[in-house]
Amino acid sequence: MTYRFSKNDQYNYEILLALGSAWRQGADIGEVLATTSVAADGHAETWFSAWTALARRVRAQAERSAAEEHTVSTRDAYLRAAGYFGTALVAVDGLADPEAQLAEVFAAHRDCFDRFLQACDPPAERVSIPYEGGALPGYLVGPPGDLGPLPTVIVNNGSDGPISTAWTMLGAPAVAREYRVLLFDGPGQQSMLFERGVTFRPDWEKVITPIVDFLLARGDVDPRRIVLAGISQAGYWVPRALAFEHRIAAAVADPGVVAVADSWWHNLGPELRALWESGDRTTFDQVMTEVLGRDPALAAMWRWRAKPYGIDSPFDLLTEVSRYDVMPFVGRITTPLLITDPDGEHFWPGASQRLYDALPGPKHLVRFTEEEGAHLHCEPVGRAVFEQRVFDWLDTRLASVGHP
Repeated sequence: MTYRFSKNDQYNYEILLALGSAWRQGADIGEVLATTSVAADGHAETWFSAWTALARRVRAQAERSAAEEHTVSTRDAYLRAAGYFGTALVAVDGLADPEAQLAEVFAAHRDCFDRFLQACDPPAERVSIPYEGGALPGYLVGPPGDLGPLPTVIVNNGSDGPISTAWTMLGAPAVAREYRVLLFDGPGQQSMLFERGVTFRPDWEKVITPIVDFLLARGDVDPRRIVLAGISQAGYWVPRALAFEHRIAAAVADPGVVAVADSWWHNLGPELRALWESGDRTTFDQVMTEVLGRDPALAAMWRWRAKPYGIDSPFDLLTEVSRYDVMPFVGRITTPLLITDPDGEHFWPGASQRLYDALPGPKHLVRFTEEEGAHLHCEPVGRAVFEQRVFDWLDTRLASVGHP
């Protein structure tokens, strides 16, 4: 089964993500397909303008519904608008003035997402998590009713996806199952990067431990049933954090990631890797400049993926990315960890099995196949299948922990 909506691989994948998010009301299939018919030519300007136009149209509908006090329509439209603004941003580094466009559209994306969360029942709580003399921004979202201390899922986003996608992929299904959910922006992610200039770090336990401290201080969180679940590049951050933070009851990595740099070398090839490994920084940067200069689409995607690291030199960037390797720490992981293993994983093929094999403690590898439509990185159009398998496992794991 093959889906192909755009000749640009990244745009094609983003379309699949948007279609899959309809399962949790993050998109409307008709809106996505109509916009795709305009935006799928692979040009950044076309992509950006088509998705922002859709987002603004849906946001206007949300505002009209809000003025007429149609709560459900307001909530749903703001979530769709947030997702469409986020989809547009994938192309921002291919535009003539990317930073100005990024600032405007990211602000619109986050405003729509804020308004969506305020229209939820109950409204989300905006939180500020103490972090290294400052704070991480986040949201606590829970199910209706006074249910007391609840199991709580820390939703760990990936490298460059919008928070609205983290919500539809992990947050919404958790709340539907009466979990509390913490959404947050870590270093290099979303508002921490775009508004504060804070870049990635490999030692992600320094991020997750303050979050666990924050949750344990709350009366509405069951301290024995805290879950850490991550998507995409968080398949590295989750196990890295687990190696040092042992107060988490269970965790999910979708998919497993051993070395983040593998996703970069997969596209660059063995000759460039050999040049980088030779240590010839000057020649490597010259060659990469020539390669990126011949392919504007590749150059734009390179800038988008490099942005969270804050490093211009390709040699220095890949040197930094190579530090994101969980193998030196995997023997310290004792938390039960579920790892997804989808057919067609194109960023980190084979990494889920490698991580699973290396784990010394409780572990569970879950296959997702092309035959059932749940294949590809993070199972973009297999969301119902993903939720059933992952959350049934979590429910069973946490049931064995007991209740406060």
